[in-house]
Amino acid sequence: MKAKNPPLNNIAMKTLGERLSPILEEVEGLLWEREAAMPNTPHEFTEEGFRAACKIFMAAMMDKIWVLQEKENMPIEDCLKMAEHAGNEIKRLVKQMTNIDTTKLYD
Repeated sequence: MKAKNPPLNNIAMKTLGERLSPILEEVEGLLWEREAAMPNTPHEFTEEGFRAACKIFMAAMMDKIWVLQEKENMPIEDCLKMAEHAGNEIKRLVKQMTNIDTTKLYD
């Protein structure tokens, strides 16, 4: 039986990103393995799986945007504009390439 993870608020030493990164790396490895074994075959993600992948990608992007903004000491107004632009660009790309409206993923 697998032990339960401790609650997030009880983790003092690791960030959420540090805790999730090994899981995401495992998923990445599984995707690479399957694509090597079965090229040109869709993964057939469910709608919920696609929604989760979008959320994970957006969270990772926003994390790296935050790091860049801190490094460049950007004014908060510019940070907000940049974050909004990133979200809109991702929404536009998903709609253009899949015809999925990301604003309706949680309906």
